[in-house]
Amino acid sequence: MLKGLRRRALSTRSLSKMPTHVESEQEYPIDPREQVSAFSIRRATLDDYDALCEVFDEGDVFHRQALPGFFRKTEGPARAVEFIANMLSDPNAAIFVAETEEEIVGVVNAAIRETPDVPILVPHRYVWVDSLMVKGSCRRMGIGRALMERVHQWAMKLGATEVELHVWDFNRGAIAFYEDLGYATASRRMHKRLP
Repeated sequence: MLKGLRRRALSTRSLSKMPTHVESEQEYPIDPREQVSAFSIRRATLDDYDALCEVFDEGDVFHRQALPGFFRKTEGPARAVEFIANMLSDPNAAIFVAETEEEIVGVVNAAIRETPDVPILVPHRYVWVDSLMVKGSCRRMGIGRALMERVHQWAMKLGATEVELHVWDFNRGAIAFYEDLGYATASRRMHKRLP
């Protein structure tokens, strides 16, 4: 299998059938033996910039180590402040964070899109998830699932019928996670390095 193979997945379920119990600022109790006792989901603000970059940076390192031919270390913060500010001010984009009492432990950013005006494509409005990252010390505690459920709610509110995303083929844990949420592979992007 090619090292850099990437999968693109989309929801196979109608968003109207997605769970709707996740609310902004809702608390999620976790097993008290775990490191995170509870977390809440809310929209990010520009005040969260440094914490967002910390979470993004951890995910970036993971991808850089797995695919050094695709990802490189950035000079400065993991994301430019302008990138975050533009997403926060765009009514068709959203950044949601998961936070404990102490810190932000997860982030998802997404944007509403429409299929291009190409005769062969069925027109539809969908949400594209650009990134979902949860700190390594806080994984398998329901944080990623809660962030994605919040995206599903937001997508339905904006009239989207699907949520789409991409996941790199090396990331088997993420693929299993999305499949557990009802996502299915719709296409593959393949590559070949030339001499």
